[in-house]
Amino acid sequence: MAFMRIRTTVDERPGRLASLAAALAKHGGNILGLSVQPDTDGTVDEFVAEVHAAPDTVRKALEAAGGRRVHVIPAHAHELADEPTRVLLLADWLRSQQWRLPDALAELLRADDARWSYGDVTDSDLPDPTLLIVPVTHDTAIRVRRTGLPFTLTEAARAAALVRLGQEPAAPPAGDQSIRLADGTEVVVRPLTTIYREAVRDLHDRCSPESRRFRYFTSMPTLPPRMFDRLCDRGRGESLVAGHDGQVIALASLMYTQEPGIAEVAILVEDTWQGRGLGGKLIRRLLDIARDQGFAEVRATMLSDNARMRRLMISLGAGIHYTDDPGVIEGRMAIGKMAPAPQR
Repeated sequence: MAFMRIRTTVDERPGRLASLAAALAKHGGNILGLSVQPDTDGTVDEFVAEVHAAPDTVRKALEAAGGRRVHVIPAHAHELADEPTRVLLLADWLRSQQWRLPDALAELLRADDARWSYGDVTDSDLPDPTLLIVPVTHDTAIRVRRTGLPFTLTEAARAAALVRLGQEPAAPPAGDQSIRLADGTEVVVRPLTTIYREAVRDLHDRCSPESRRFRYFTSMPTLPPRMFDRLCDRGRGESLVAGHDGQVIALASLMYTQEPGIAEVAILVEDTWQGRGLGGKLIRRLLDIARDQGFAEVRATMLSDNARMRRLMISLGAGIHYTDDPGVIEGRMAIGKMAPAPQR
């Protein structure tokens, strides 16, 4: 009997995990560890198991049970250590040896190699799934490679979190934050609360029907009270308002979804403030929130003719994907691969 690390992508449907466990059991498999991770086209189930059968037999059995992209590689008994404990110990080690960040990432991801890369912090046009590029600054990154086992979005998010731990701590953000636009204008960003109900209503009144259509897929003249209350509900997500000269000029929302590890972003910027960099700064704030809350991926669902939002998401490192609706596209961004903000 041998230890194996088994990873497979599955459709998120009731009973799918039970089918995979039953397939392993038929071949004498004893599951000793399990993790579930979101990915771009399904959920990744990863097992550490003792199995009597050969790796190729295990792969075929899981494919027959509904698994896709099944990978089976050798594992070792020490991989059965409690994962949160292992990561906490690794974080403590990195705190005293920050210069060994590549080694820490290699240990975190059980990778074969990790090394510094300079001047290029993005994946190539044809990405290698066994290569992960983890941004550190705007012009440095760490390239991590692992033979035989592609990286997931969750692992990219874990790597990004470890990179943040290895950097100097930033000052804790205040409730109100001032941001400077490219033209020098100062805008104040605050969490959305119910006290902004009238100000948000006025924002909708000033926005053009097209801007409202791009945000809500319909040019609704006013935001229904129930929808406003949902945006204020911290159990459903996080929303921000941007203010200038006593008016709310933009609304940005990070909304939790039913898909594990995935959140969705959306923004509404008053027409006269569009094209000045405000939307990009608000989206980056939402991405920071998503990263701090442990999300692996952020998506933006948009109308296909929303060229401004599409360009914004691409500039942040998102990939654009078609949906079943020909008039709707998605921008998808792995939090761990977010393009760093340019330094000024």
